[in-house]
Amino acid sequence: MALQPVSVTQLTQYIKLLLDRDEILSQACVRGELSNYKIHSSGHHYFTLKDEGAVISCVMFRSDAMRLRFRPETGMKVILSGRVSLFPKSGQYQIYVSHMQPDGVGDLAVAFEQLKKKLSAEGLFDPARKKPLPRYPGTVALVTSPTGAAVQDMIRILGRRWPLARVLVCPVRVQGAGAAEEIAAMLDYVDGHDLADVIITGRGGGSMEDLWAFNEEIVARAIARCDIPVISAVGHEPDVTIADFAADVRAATPSNGAEIAVCDQSELRDVLGQLTVRLTRAQDRRISALTDRLNRLKASPVMRSPEGAIQQRELLLELLRQRLEHAGTRRFQQEEQRLARLAGRLDALSPLKVLARGYALASREDGTVIRAAVEQSAPPRPEPKAAKPAAPAADTPPWEEEPPLPEEPPMAEEPGERVFDIPAEPAPKRRDSVPAAPAATAAHAAPAQQAAPAQQAAPAQQTAPAAAGGNWWRALAEGCK
Repeated sequence: MALQPVSVTQLTQYIKLLLDRDEILSQACVRGELSNYKIHSSGHHYFTLKDEGAVISCVMFRSDAMRLRFRPETGMKVILSGRVSLFPKSGQYQIYVSHMQPDGVGDLAVAFEQLKKKLSAEGLFDPARKKPLPRYPGTVALVTSPTGAAVQDMIRILGRRWPLARVLVCPVRVQGAGAAEEIAAMLDYVDGHDLADVIITGRGGGSMEDLWAFNEEIVARAIARCDIPVISAVGHEPDVTIADFAADVRAATPSNGAEIAVCDQSELRDVLGQLTVRLTRAQDRRISALTDRLNRLKASPVMRSPEGAIQQRELLLELLRQRLEHAGTRRFQQEEQRLARLAGRLDALSPLKVLARGYALASREDGTVIRAAVEQSAPPRPEPKAAKPAAPAADTPPWEEEPPLPEEPPMAEEPGERVFDIPAEPAPKRRDSVPAAPAATAAHAAPAQQAAPAQQAAPAQQTAPAAAGGNWWRALAEGCK
């Protein structure tokens, strides 16, 4: 009997029907390694499962992929559950995956580590973001289940440790579908309306699946967004959740969270008692010191006799005044004497003082002036004449006129050298305020007068220096003109 040919479509449909009817292939469970894992924009997951000897294509539709608790990655070893069927368009058989879990560890553990690594890389667990807890909170918000034993324990501990705090219970579901969304929404509400000073979120102990609401990314981000400090108090001591890392403070249990949130009033009373004792002792010491000082002041002479103290101060003031007057007088006299010394030194350096001493000219009997010693063999008989002083100024009183100065003998003329007469200049007028310089005495001219004969009639030519006195610089200036 000859076989009837069939089309490719018919053959493919027949093979697909055989695969779908097989009970083993309809509930296959396969272990392998993920390869070429891709997530389509439609939400479907496409990948390949392989081992050392074979490769098979796999697909996981969006509705099944939404139930995954972890994110599959290439190279991860997994255990798949699903049905084996044929895709007619490509003619390839593949596994339609309905469930996937990591091989060796649970999918929740893998999801926990993956989310922890992701949020840590974003900085949500950075210690610098942690906020300090208030020391004396006025209101404590409890974001937890209102019916569990944990909320009752927290209320009881808060009332015992710090009765002044107001407790605000914010009811939410803490496990099951939608619990994570409720917790995140309640945290945003309390923080947005600033309803408390500190927030405690958590629940009692349970399995990892029971606590999974606090491992959701939405709850961790809500805790990180809160401006109010958040205490995570989930499960028991061994239980660790993502919320513990995102919160500002982690508490081992809900009861421990309540103890951390508020201070103990008994401890505060002890501190206040110690401060009271210290303050009382300090006040007693202060009062004792002030009392001693008051007693010393009462026993002081000033308080016993104020008039005597005032008199002593007056005597001291008079003594200081006298010392000041004496010191001032003594200083004035010293400066006056110093000024007189300086004036005397200045006057002694005056060139007019040299001229004020006068000079004399030697002459013969016929009146000619002897200019050199070789002009006469016999010793001449000079007739020294005292220099005539300059006529006093018209406004100078007689008692202030200066006496005449003696003449000085002429200087001997060397061969080829002549002696010139110095003409006399009239003395300038002096002011009454400037004292006159001391004039030469008669004794200065006595030796010259004794040497001259009395019978000489011809007067000797003579000159007188300019008047000295206190205005010698004026006379010198006039002479320079």
